[in-house]
Amino acid sequence: MAAEWKGKSRGTVLGYKIFVFCIKKLGVKAAYFVLYFVSFYFVLFAKDSFKAIFYYLHKRQGFSKFKSFKNVYNSYFVFGQTIIDKVAISSGLRKKFTYEFDGIHLINQALKNKKGGILISAHLGNFEIAEHFFGDLDESASISLLTTNQEHTAIKEYLERVTTKSNINLIILKDDLSHIFEINAALARNEIVCITGDRYTQNTKFLEKDFLGEKAKFPAGPFMLASRLRVPVLFVYVMKEKNLHYHLYARQSQAKHRDVESLLNDYTESLTWMLKKYPLQWFNYFDFWEKLR
Repeated sequence: MAAEWKGKSRGTVLGYKIFVFCIKKLGVKAAYFVLYFVSFYFVLFAKDSFKAIFYYLHKRQGFSKFKSFKNVYNSYFVFGQTIIDKVAISSGLRKKFTYEFDGIHLINQALKNKKGGILISAHLGNFEIAEHFFGDLDESASISLLTTNQEHTAIKEYLERVTTKSNINLIILKDDLSHIFEINAALARNEIVCITGDRYTQNTKFLEKDFLGEKAKFPAGPFMLASRLRVPVLFVYVMKEKNLHYHLYARQSQAKHRDVESLLNDYTESLTWMLKKYPLQWFNYFDFWEKLR
C-alpha cells in the first residue's frame, strides 16, 4: 500500500444496508454480533490495512506479536461498532447511548468570546457523532466540517436516505483555496470549524514530527491555518467506552499566534495521550509511518 492516504475509505453499500437492517429490526447489540464475522473477514482479506495496524500495535504501541495480532481483529471490531453507533444515533436512537463530557467548558468559552473556534480532531474514536454532543452545549452552536468530499458517493447517498439530516455544514477543500474564505466567514458568525489533522494526501504540504517514537507526516494545512487565525484552537476527540457509552475530550492548545511547530507539538502530545488510553481506536489503516514499503 502506498504510504499516503488515498482519500477514500473502504466499504460497500450492501455492508451498510446489512448493518442498518440489523439496527432497525434487531437492535444495536444484534448489529454488533454481525461484526464478529465482518472483522474476521478483514483479518483474512484486508492485507494492506492488516499490515498497517499490526505495525502500529507492535512497533509503535510496543505490544507483543501475539497481542498485536489479536488486537488487529479487535481494532476492526471496534471500528465497526463506531460505524454502527453513528448510524444508530443518526437514526433516532440517541437515547440508547450515554455521554460523558471532559473539557466541554472550553468549547462553551470559545463560543462566548464570539470569535468562533477551530477544533482539530483525528481519525480516532468516533468524531462523526460529535454534533450530538454539541447539541448539549450551553448555547446553540453552529458547526462546519472541513472535508475532502472524496468518500464513496453511493454510501453517502444511502446513509442520507436512512438517517436524520446532519446539522453540520460541510466546507469542501478546493484547489483554488476558496474554502479559506468560507472558514473565515464561518468564524465571523461565531461558528465552530472542525478539521482533522492526521491525514495528508500526495502532492500536498506536510509537516514532520516524532509521533509514538517515529517520524510521521501530518498535513500542513490545518496547522498553518489554525495558527494564523486569532481564535481558540482545541483538540477534540469522541471516544467509545463500554456499554454504549461515549466520552468527549476537549483540550486547548497553548501555542502562540503563528507558531505552527508548537501547535503541531501540542496536537501530537494530545493524540499520543489518547492513543495510550485507547490504543484500539486508531483508525488510520494505511502506512502512516511509511515503514511498510
